[in-house]
Amino acid sequence: MNYVWNWGVLWDKTGIGNEIYLNWVVTGLLWLFAIGAVAWTIAMVLGTLLGIMRTLPHKGLNRIASAYVTLFRNVPLLIQLFIWYYVIPNFFPEGLKQWWFFGLAPNTSAMISASVGLGLFTAARICEQVRTGIQALPKEQAQAAYALGFRTKQVYREILLPQAFRTILPPLGSELTNCFKNASIASLVGVSELISQVKTIAEYTQSNLEIYTYATLIYMAVNVTLLMLMTRLERRLRVPGLMSEGNK
Repeated sequence: MNYVWNWGVLWDKTGIGNEIYLNWVVTGLLWLFAIGAVAWTIAMVLGTLLGIMRTLPHKGLNRIASAYVTLFRNVPLLIQLFIWYYVIPNFFPEGLKQWWFFGLAPNTSAMISASVGLGLFTAARICEQVRTGIQALPKEQAQAAYALGFRTKQVYREILLPQAFRTILPPLGSELTNCFKNASIASLVGVSELISQVKTIAEYTQSNLEIYTYATLIYMAVNVTLLMLMTRLERRLRVPGLMSEGNK
């Protein structure tokens, strides 16, 4: 094997001005953070709302949330991203369609499509986490709140959700890292995020082993950092008796 190692490939010049390949990696990483952050925000807001709907006695709302979870959890994420990128924009009103296709930079429209698709997909998973967290709480708490004159909105806001989110922080941490890992699929709809940039660098330099090793280390660093932050938050917000005391 006559493979020539080049671990300094990220500091090689790209041939475009004074740019080095490390600049491309940083650009891809910033796009990755943008997609992950937007998708996670959508997922948390919508997933929480759907989780509440699944625990309400209202059958209509319960069925809507259940149908959403069934649909979005059983259709592959890649298919959903393709639908949001290639299909949905064609149904926009004419003015919005013109702005979408010609007013936005291709990378920006692709990022928005990927973020929305990933956010809606992750929301279905968070919905189940929120539902489980609420249903794991003693029913007497909600009953006591209603007996004291609390309205349903107040019961969820003041009693159920604060405790439920504390109990589901560990699985939420896993969903957070999955959200950022799944953001790598956005490269398949044209976003110049980390994987897309890494593939381009590998094609230009032929330093495949080195480039993909760096990419692996970057993903590991990002996910380990996110897990550490979630673990620290979990320890601070632990509810005695409702969460595992194993990680002290």
